[in-house]
Amino acid sequence: MATSGAGEGGSSLNGIVSEIEQKQFTDLPAELLEYILCFPVLKHVDICNVSCSCKRLHDVCHGRGKVWGHQYKLRWPRLQKHYRQNECFDWLKEYRTRHTVGLQIRRTVVSISQRFFTEVPCVGQVLGDSFAEIESLGAPEHFCEDELLSILNSDRRKSLTLKYYAKKILYFLRQKNILRSLKMFLEQPAEQQSALEGALLVDQYCNPLADVSLDGISSQLEEITDKIKKMLRIKNPSHPSLRVTQGDCFAVDDFDLQRQVVVTLNAVLYEQLQYKGNECDYYNPLNSYIHQVLLRRTGIPISLSVLYMTLARKLGVQLEPVNFPNHFLLRWCQQQRGSGDIYDFAYIDAFGKGKQLTAKECEYLIGHQVTADYYNAISTTEVLLRMVGNLLNIGKRGISSLREGNEKSYQLLRDSLDLYLTINPDNVQYLLLQARLYFHLGIWPEKVLDILQHIQALDPSQHGAVGYLVQHTLEHIQHKKQPVEPEVKRRSAPEHLELQYSVGLIMKHKRSGYNCAIYGWDPKCTMSQEWITTMRVHQLSSGANQPFYNVLVQDGTCRYAAQENLEPHSAPLEIAHPEVGRYFSEFHDSHYVANEELQTRYPEDMAETLGTVRDLYHRLMPSSVQQESPNGPEGPSQENQGSQENQDSQENQGSQENQGSQENQGSQENQDSQENQDSQENQGSQENQDTMPT
Repeated sequence: MATSGAGEGGSSLNGIVSEIEQKQFTDLPAELLEYILCFPVLKHVDICNVSCSCKRLHDVCHGRGKVWGHQYKLRWPRLQKHYRQNECFDWLKEYRTRHTVGLQIRRTVVSISQRFFTEVPCVGQVLGDSFAEIESLGAPEHFCEDELLSILNSDRRKSLTLKYYAKKILYFLRQKNILRSLKMFLEQPAEQQSALEGALLVDQYCNPLADVSLDGISSQLEEITDKIKKMLRIKNPSHPSLRVTQGDCFAVDDFDLQRQVVVTLNAVLYEQLQYKGNECDYYNPLNSYIHQVLLRRTGIPISLSVLYMTLARKLGVQLEPVNFPNHFLLRWCQQQRGSGDIYDFAYIDAFGKGKQLTAKECEYLIGHQVTADYYNAISTTEVLLRMVGNLLNIGKRGISSLREGNEKSYQLLRDSLDLYLTINPDNVQYLLLQARLYFHLGIWPEKVLDILQHIQALDPSQHGAVGYLVQHTLEHIQHKKQPVEPEVKRRSAPEHLELQYSVGLIMKHKRSGYNCAIYGWDPKCTMSQEWITTMRVHQLSSGANQPFYNVLVQDGTCRYAAQENLEPHSAPLEIAHPEVGRYFSEFHDSHYVANEELQTRYPEDMAETLGTVRDLYHRLMPSSVQQESPNGPEGPSQENQGSQENQDSQENQGSQENQGSQENQGSQENQDSQENQDSQENQGSQENQDTMPT
């Protein structure tokens, strides 16, 4: 019996095993197959191969199923915010479209490098055809932005040129969308326009790459409002403002209750949170950006007034903006509503910690009398024009200043002109300024002609200035049709034998101490005699008759430095300059690698750079490390060795150093923007008070 039972059991077990062996992977339930195919190790190529193997797996991997949804979310997690959680999508179609857009974006970014290398970057000028192809795909714009962000978030030291242009394209795309939002905002009825929302659009347009949103700003203001309510509750537990919830619109009519709100607002904003007017750095454009005012707790009169007015209205106190000359104010009615008498208002100075002024005291604030019109309330549109006008004047101030003029000032001027002319498109003065700016920078000549045509239609008396610009713009367009081959500079040429340094090296200025990277050179100084005299180049031991180098400086400027004033850096480091990617593709431990366009200009420099780096920073490194440092190649001895090698390699010129020999590269292209930072010259920087940001 026992034997028989054992035999029957063995037979039964064999049958089960045989049945299991006959089962195939595709016989598993669909839910289990989906679970397996969603393993993170499987990529989209694997899913494609699996779905082609048989009908069963093809059905499991259908476009609207979990498998392709998982692949999409795994590869592009930032895009999930654009999809409703329970809504059904064709994930395979979405995946293909996003993948195609990504490939096209990368081709576009790569293709514009050569054109940008020899021009002042103006993305809108060269993207037309490329983005027409992308738009023809019918893909949402956030696909383009996501691919650009993917490029920007890749390895920090690599693909610098790709990132440089990806950043400019992203800047352009976001600005285009913000400008569209601003136009929609301006189309709203005046009573529905919020000064905060308008100021935020200005902020976003000037800082399109920053994470600034209305929800984020509103959340910060709600936190301040809660602090005010908390203090107000202690003073008056029954105050009506305490019963207001977020989003409610109401007004406190009783004057004493209004005064309680204003006093408490001042206490929280200026005493507890320490907000203040930025008297020390008044012309910093950050003072005009709402997100920076909240972050740094400082600003100028108009930005602090927008903040103050918004908080007061949240608590039921209606304040009105006043376009007072040189100092933006708010007014608070002390009598029955609708009064037109300027003496029936108290005027609040948000820049002066909420101090309340009479009409006469406002005149003392600016030092002269004004007419009653200056005390009138203004619209949100006028508030924005005043705010953008401040940014315009800061941009012009930076460009006219020898010490401060750089790409940031030009970008600020371009952005603020775009904003001003969106709000007031028929302002002839600023239309002409925009045309001159584009002409001066050598960008977008076709748009310059359109602007000039518009000016001529608005004001025929401008025909003199318009005619001059039209003539020279047409010449510029004709010149661009005849491309000039880039000058190739070979170190081996007899006239270049005095060169000691090469493109890509990290240098230090012997006298000024700034760090920089070389991106070009001339065997002799190529600047005008006027510039050479101004910079006192003749005081150098070799004067202008020595190599001069184009360098990107750590502070964001571009300069033109004499060879005798430079030395290799003892501990090379990355240079945080916005134009690095325009010239270099990678930072490689101790030097920059020139991109394809720069190597075309200086074909023999990279070999020289590698040799210099090897001699200065790597020669005898292992033995010196063993003798001097137990910490390995990353220890302090590596820096000391590089420093010692560097010291040995320097030539003692025995000459007088001249700080004035530094040059902003921008001055090479434009004599009007020459810079001599070390001599502290500042031409044209003295502003009339009426152009102050207020």
